[in-house]
Amino acid sequence: MDLKQLFQWQKPMKRVKISLIPIILFSTWLFGLRVLMMQVIVLLVGMTAEYLIMRTIQKEKTKITEAVHVTCMLFALSLPPDTPFWIAAVGIVFGVVFGKGVFGGFGRNIFNPALVARCFVYVSFPAHMTVTWQKPFLSFPGGFTKFTGGVDAVTSSTPMILFDKTGEITSYIKLFLGAIAGSAGETSVLLILIAAVYLLVTKTASWKIMVSTAVSYFMIQSVFYFLEVVPENPLFAILSGGFIFATVFMATDPVSAPKNDTSRIIYGILIGCFTFLIRSFSLFTEGIMFAILIANMFVPYVERQVKSLRNRKKVTV
Repeated sequence: MDLKQLFQWQKPMKRVKISLIPIILFSTWLFGLRVLMMQVIVLLVGMTAEYLIMRTIQKEKTKITEAVHVTCMLFALSLPPDTPFWIAAVGIVFGVVFGKGVFGGFGRNIFNPALVARCFVYVSFPAHMTVTWQKPFLSFPGGFTKFTGGVDAVTSSTPMILFDKTGEITSYIKLFLGAIAGSAGETSVLLILIAAVYLLVTKTASWKIMVSTAVSYFMIQSVFYFLEVVPENPLFAILSGGFIFATVFMATDPVSAPKNDTSRIIYGILIGCFTFLIRSFSLFTEGIMFAILIANMFVPYVERQVKSLRNRKKVTV
């Protein structure tokens, strides 16, 4: 079987992969060659899982979609860089099988499979996902000559954890550029925004989802901050954690997100509101992962209501 028969190539997914390359390279510089190894392992396991689960559905027509490449890349980037490889492998299998395969494969899943995988390992293996974080390499040549940072390079202070413990706010320049501890691909706001511009220019992702998600979260965070209900100022809240990464890459997933513009705006507002609630009033410091999955459940209902409202307006006119 040649590659044309085995793989289903998809141009939008190819553009997403291109947008992720600078983020992966920067992550490697920060945390070592282990980041690349994580990408390879997750990709191989994820493709195998998709092929096997789809083999039970499509039989001889089974193909590995390019979408699973994106799922694997995003999932690996959402993990702490020192996550054990076996946990990453278990996570991507769960995400591909139960976040996508059981629904019938590409185009039929209602949840973002990368987030299903991330949520599964976050809940199942919290010690590996929330306790220790690797310090980044900050001097040339960074992590390009090292596999990992080693025991001496482990810290327990991402910007959000540091704020929760001490009230200290990490420099906004560091948050923007990304020279901080955190998940492998979520640190550099600058590179993520550059990727967002590329995705928007190539019409690969929806700016309405990105903007409505970010604006709604920023606004509700601002209101409750000035009312002194929550301690995080809105700028720190929006720059820290995986909010920008998830807004650009996860919320805009073309399959699990709404298709019409009005629904996309409502969807983004839901994500922003759910993120605020989870981040501010639950035990989880990172809420957007759960927020997007919850919003995914509302997509069919929102789209039906928007369509129904439009039909009533047409009848009235």
